[in-house]
Amino acid sequence: MNINELKVGLIGGTGEEGRGLALRWAMAGARVAIGSRTIERARTTADELNQLVPHNPVSYGENSRVIAESEFVLLTVPFAHAAATLESHKQDFRAGAILIDITVPVSFEQGRVRYVELAEGSASEHLRTRLRDEIPLVAAFKTEPAHLLADASAKLDCDVLVASDDKEAKARVMEAVKFIEGLRPVDAGTLYSARTLERMTVLAIGINRRYKIKTACYRVMGL
Repeated sequence: MNINELKVGLIGGTGEEGRGLALRWAMAGARVAIGSRTIERARTTADELNQLVPHNPVSYGENSRVIAESEFVLLTVPFAHAAATLESHKQDFRAGAILIDITVPVSFEQGRVRYVELAEGSASEHLRTRLRDEIPLVAAFKTEPAHLLADASAKLDCDVLVASDDKEAKARVMEAVKFIEGLRPVDAGTLYSARTLERMTVLAIGINRRYKIKTACYRVMGL
């Protein structure tokens, strides 16, 4: 894989998670595009990121154009809007594209974080049904803290747990993750594993809150 030729687009890339992942992919050398429903927001985010990575400028556009031009499409909108977003852009995906789902269904009740149970078992399995059959979905970046990703000066030391029912798509995403300094891809199995990964995110959020930090992430020891 030539990371300098990989086109990475972020749907709803103006939030903290999207900005952080866009930053890290750009730092790795990928061709990154920020997508948004509002072109002005996408432009503002891209301009801010380009202050941090002037050697590899991040582009921007409306979600539909960014999706159509990207090989990896990262879904970085809040889960509450994820299904509707995919439904409205189902036909925009190019042949051979991979959707990377980072969403986690959570709610906050009386200061406590809760996992929102879904009939399909996980957000990724729920969203898989909203895609065309030929577009593979890969669950990844669900347990990496947004605050850490978005801090260009912060060193990463996390494992990216990657799950999918499409072995080829999973292998391709794992290969690309290796270019992001400080992140190690770990094969987490089929999309069924997203049920565990998403709950691990809720656990990490709780740890962050109890210890008053923003950087909790996971490493698999002995691997």
